[in-house]
Amino acid sequence: MHIEFRHLRTVKAIHDCGGLAKAADQLNITQSALSHQIKGLEDQAGVELFVRRSKPLKLSAAGKRLLRLAEQVLPQVEALQEEFMGLRAGSSGRMHIAIECHACFEWLFPVLEGFRKIWPDVDVDIRPGLAFDALPALKKEEVDVVISSDPEDIAGVTFTPLFDYSPVFVAASSHPLAAKDYIEAEDFRGQTLITYPVERSRLDVFSQLLTPAKVEPASIRQVELTAVILLLVASNRGVAVLPDWVVREVKYSSDYVTRPLTAGGLTKRLYAATRTEDLDKPFVQELIERAGAEALRLQQA
Repeated sequence: MHIEFRHLRTVKAIHDCGGLAKAADQLNITQSALSHQIKGLEDQAGVELFVRRSKPLKLSAAGKRLLRLAEQVLPQVEALQEEFMGLRAGSSGRMHIAIECHACFEWLFPVLEGFRKIWPDVDVDIRPGLAFDALPALKKEEVDVVISSDPEDIAGVTFTPLFDYSPVFVAASSHPLAAKDYIEAEDFRGQTLITYPVERSRLDVFSQLLTPAKVEPASIRQVELTAVILLLVASNRGVAVLPDWVVREVKYSSDYVTRPLTAGGLTKRLYAATRTEDLDKPFVQELIERAGAEALRLQQA
């Protein structure tokens, strides 16, 4: 038996309309064509699907089984058609984001809050990119955007600049290093360094300062939340290096100070990595624009 979507639509239309004439009008076919379709379907099934002498026309027991199938399948097909139409129109899709910047969770949430109101049909999800290889996942279409400060030359991937930031040294106001105008690598010897729970290669203080200088702090304490890091620093339990915008945004207390790293300061740039072919999607453009606007707000705060 070969059942097509048009057969399911036919059975449902006749049931809803109560007769061939109205069902034919609803399906935009002639009554004769509809009768032939029913006969062909009944020939395939080997059973009658309608009680012929009833008015309005009623389904037989076998016809009701087919109706239940139609009521289950047709809404799913229509939903899929709408989804495909949305994809073609650029109004729906998937936006799975991997974040390689631990502190960026706090920066990205306001961006996504505004984004979802404008693009409610886009499936948004966030994955911590530090837990897996985010850029290979981007190439494999497992994620759609990677927030990273480490651009790479990858075919088919575009790194769009979002904003520049400065990693800054943070210490309690009473800490001896708070008296210095800037902090050098050697100043970290003997210090307890409080960091996010991230491998060293992904931390600016190591990649930009300590590792090149071959300097090792006395100990490292890993903490998940920025507010807790600042609480510990203000309590003189250690020192930290955080993006300047994070310190300005959280504003935990006035019991700590920030100092530039090195005499000239350090600067890093944050990027949104996407598949180049996806850059034309309106909702991808919207996310990048909103991210840039939020970055500007942070820099001016």
